[in-house]
Amino acid sequence: MKYRSVFDIIGPVMVGPSSSHTAGAARIGLMAGKLFGRQPRLARITFYGSFADTYRGHGTDVAIVGGIMGFDTFDLRIPQALDIAKERGIDIVFETSDALTDHPNTARVHLEDADGTFEIVGISIGGGTIEITELNGFPLKLSGGGPALVVLHHDRFGAIAAVTGILAKYELNIGHMEVSRHEKGKQALMAIEIDEHLSKDVLAEIERLPQIERVAIFGE
Repeated sequence: MKYRSVFDIIGPVMVGPSSSHTAGAARIGLMAGKLFGRQPRLARITFYGSFADTYRGHGTDVAIVGGIMGFDTFDLRIPQALDIAKERGIDIVFETSDALTDHPNTARVHLEDADGTFEIVGISIGGGTIEITELNGFPLKLSGGGPALVVLHHDRFGAIAAVTGILAKYELNIGHMEVSRHEKGKQALMAIEIDEHLSKDVLAEIERLPQIERVAIFGE
């Protein structure tokens, strides 16, 4: 695990009580909400391991729901997240599982509305740092060691070239890239780790591509 600053070790500015169980959970929720791209009608959250044992006492439940609604780790609304979700018409379902996972602080977030569903699996590894290990069934390993562009898209000829062409246009260097798909011609995924910050102009240009479904930044 690479640390970028002392704050990766001592933890982020946050609503407590725990950087791993609260701040990390909020960041998993934030990533899920960003990629879903709209308010869900239902959020089904499954906790594993230590999360399953202590999620109520450590505020993991309110943190992950707050993240789904866009609340960052320091947002003072996090303790009231369940009440706010109810006011917004979001049904929240918490489940626990005894299934063995690679890390004890693991959460699966399933979001849905009338237009579709989305699912992400994240782990909280301490200090508010998270890893995304699965996205809509695609295996991933995004550590947050640097900015990463996550793109869900239609599996079409030229889609990868179009995205990387925009990065090249803005002189953004690719450090690592993963591409995968479930089935030819269906939904596919690009996860591109880059060496520097992505501006809003870059994101907007990628989002305008006809093949793109959703775009989000991880690790910033």
